[in-house]
Amino acid sequence: MNDAGDVFAGAGGGILFNVIYDLLKELISKSMIYGPLLKDILSMLESYEPLIKQIEASNEELGYPEEEVETFKAHMEEGITIVKKCSKVRKWHIFKKYKYANKLIGWDSALVRHLDVLKAQGVRDGKETLVLVKKTERALTRIETSSISLEAGVVDIATSSRHMEKVLSGLEMRSVDIVDGIYRIEDRVEINSSIVEAGFKRLEDRLETRNGAEVGAWGVVPELTQFTVGLDEPLQELKMKLLKDGVSMLVVTAPGGCGKTTLATKFCQDHKVKAKFKNNIFFVTVSNTPNLSLIVQELYQRKGSQVPNFQDEITAVKWLQTFLKDQGRNPLLLVLDDVWSGSESLLDKFQFEIPDYKILVTSRSEFPRFGSSYHLPLLDTENAMELFSHSASLRDKSSHIPADLSRQIVEGCKGYPLAITVAGGSLCGQSIEIWKQRLIEWSKGSSILDSETDLLIRLQSSLVVSDKEMAIIRDCFLDLGSFPEDQRIPVNALIDMWTELYEQLDEDTLCVAYLQRLTNRGLANLVVTRKDRTQGDGYYSEHFVTLHDLLRELAIYETRLQVPGDRERLIINIKGNNYPKWWMEKKYESMKARLLSISTDRNFSSKWHHMELPEAEVLVLNFQTKNYALPKFVETAHKLKVLVVTNYGFSPADLSNIALLGSLSHLKRVRLERVSLNSIAKNPIQLVCLKKIALFMCTIGKAFSDDSIQISYAFPNLEELSIDYCNDLVEMPAGLCDLIHLRKLSVTNSHKLLVLPEELGKLENLELLRLRSCTDLEQLPGSSRNLKKLIFLDISYCFSIKELPEDIGEMSSLRKLNMRECSRLQEVPISVLDLELLEEVVCDDETCNLWEPLPLKNTKIVVEKENINLNWLHKLQI
Repeated sequence: MNDAGDVFAGAGGGILFNVIYDLLKELISKSMIYGPLLKDILSMLESYEPLIKQIEASNEELGYPEEEVETFKAHMEEGITIVKKCSKVRKWHIFKKYKYANKLIGWDSALVRHLDVLKAQGVRDGKETLVLVKKTERALTRIETSSISLEAGVVDIATSSRHMEKVLSGLEMRSVDIVDGIYRIEDRVEINSSIVEAGFKRLEDRLETRNGAEVGAWGVVPELTQFTVGLDEPLQELKMKLLKDGVSMLVVTAPGGCGKTTLATKFCQDHKVKAKFKNNIFFVTVSNTPNLSLIVQELYQRKGSQVPNFQDEITAVKWLQTFLKDQGRNPLLLVLDDVWSGSESLLDKFQFEIPDYKILVTSRSEFPRFGSSYHLPLLDTENAMELFSHSASLRDKSSHIPADLSRQIVEGCKGYPLAITVAGGSLCGQSIEIWKQRLIEWSKGSSILDSETDLLIRLQSSLVVSDKEMAIIRDCFLDLGSFPEDQRIPVNALIDMWTELYEQLDEDTLCVAYLQRLTNRGLANLVVTRKDRTQGDGYYSEHFVTLHDLLRELAIYETRLQVPGDRERLIINIKGNNYPKWWMEKKYESMKARLLSISTDRNFSSKWHHMELPEAEVLVLNFQTKNYALPKFVETAHKLKVLVVTNYGFSPADLSNIALLGSLSHLKRVRLERVSLNSIAKNPIQLVCLKKIALFMCTIGKAFSDDSIQISYAFPNLEELSIDYCNDLVEMPAGLCDLIHLRKLSVTNSHKLLVLPEELGKLENLELLRLRSCTDLEQLPGSSRNLKKLIFLDISYCFSIKELPEDIGEMSSLRKLNMRECSRLQEVPISVLDLELLEEVVCDDETCNLWEPLPLKNTKIVVEKENINLNWLHKLQI
């Protein structure tokens, strides 16, 4: 096939416009893959068609160079090529469908920019016409002035000489003819000027209409044309928050397709809001590439003022200040819609201390520096069903779709308004067999994202990589798909994974910072269940991440764009013993994945098929059975650095094949959750390179009590040991104190722990000792005075501790002590005055009194107020 540029060489923009218009109509009629997207483009082209034809005709009439439309013509040719390729994509080609959908999106965005340029050229042509009209008016004025002077001269001559009367009569007649002629020309000029101005008004009116819906002029609140549900309560909450005194800016945040813009529109149209701000409401769409100069010009255009021109952004800021001060004389509401992450500097420019000046921002991201955000909730079942019924036209009496079938489709949309609308629209008018086919596809592991291209593109836009930092955020988001649906993800598990996968995230705090960035972008939700508000102490055992089902599907979908053997993240869900076909058929000799996640259900038999994993660095195993065997193919993962094993069953499971780990020379971190260590005690292993072990809700008491596990032999280079919610732990083994490389020891929420080994002081490299919420622990061993490198001691919520070691002052490196809620502690030893490096002591109101008599010099006493946080009640549901 010839290239579009060859076929239409020399063709005008109007011809190319007609070609692509016809191609789009044909593709829409034959294919449903790109339906909504193509219809949007087609509708936009229809609205711009008169402008394109007018500009070509004007350029030809006025003799302007063809180069002015050459760029547009080239873009139309590119569009013809893309649309032709789209017509060849078949429904089952997921990657190609995704690829060309993105190409269409990019082409559409560029088309809007080209049309804006053409619009500007049209405005220029019109203004040039008006300039010519003005010049003509000035010339006629000069003629009229000359004519009046001529008449005055004629009168003078008439009074001085009767002989010239006939001549003057002729001149007077000629003068009258000239004046009449001037008036006739002026009349024509006024008529033509009115026609030009009216033409521009009609052109602007046409440009304001796109996709068949009135979007309003620049800066004007858009018309609310779509059917909406579930926004009444959010609207009331929004009014209560933003209209409150002292609040100048509020950010409405939610993932794409949740209705943020619709909520902002309803807010502007609310009677109470309109009564307060009247016609002083401005609505500006910011988008991914904000142009401050254009935004300021739009604001002036909306107010009907003369639109200024700017040489640079500094000038634009000055004009913005002037605009806000002028408009701020009365209550002023400014809506900044679709603000993207990283736009803090833009928001700064709109902030001024003006009474009754409110800014409403909609974004997929949070902007903590500008105050708290309002998180727009997803739809509940009732509202979701109502929206779906409308989108699928189920209220039609002729509808034959059973209610339970509709409900199952709605459940698959996860409460996302966009997902519900798109799914309903695509199924509207379809046979019941098509509806059932959709459910069957989803039940086989397919996703709504496989069948709804428009929804996929909208969600995928949240993952656009614009810089190196965003690339890491995207990678972190995709890693969240490694954990099962509807389960909280422990932040400590993510820290273990990310510190080994990404060089930039080599510290715990950096990992948590990126989780906060994911939360700010609406891609995850960081939940803190701890009862106090202490920050920056490195305790993340009570930090979790929740992920909306549809976002999890997006993460998994993104990983499936390559064939299994080439995926960097290989995420496998096994129901029963139904392995993926490619795995059973041994289609790939080895897998290239750096991260492998395998989730199995309670019917899994632990009979593994073989797999080669030469590149795997992280292995995540999620299971639900009482007995679970590590897969033998673990031995092939010679580069494995991190192992995360999580039992989502009710009670701790027996873990077998643990000896396989002995062959992994690069294994640095192991995290076990709800696992019994008894089997480990029976099968001793040695992990020479292991640096960290984390045990969460594990059964470890028996293995530890009789020193069944020779800890110093098994983990000779261990640097960090974390034990959390291990409620059968009564006594820590003395062998623990032989871990001479140990830097961090954290034993938390182990309520039956009574005694620490007397030899604890042998841990000469220990820098952190955290015993938080070990409620039965009565004392620290006397040898703890030998912990010369200890920097942080945390005994918060150790209700039974009655005294601190008498020689605690010998902990010469101690900088921070947390002793909040140590309610039975009666005094602190006088030796604390020897802690010259002690910077901070965290207390409550009672323990604070123990420090008041002491002459402290450089130590800050921080009194933590009680924080009622009910999130901790849900810990056992994890």
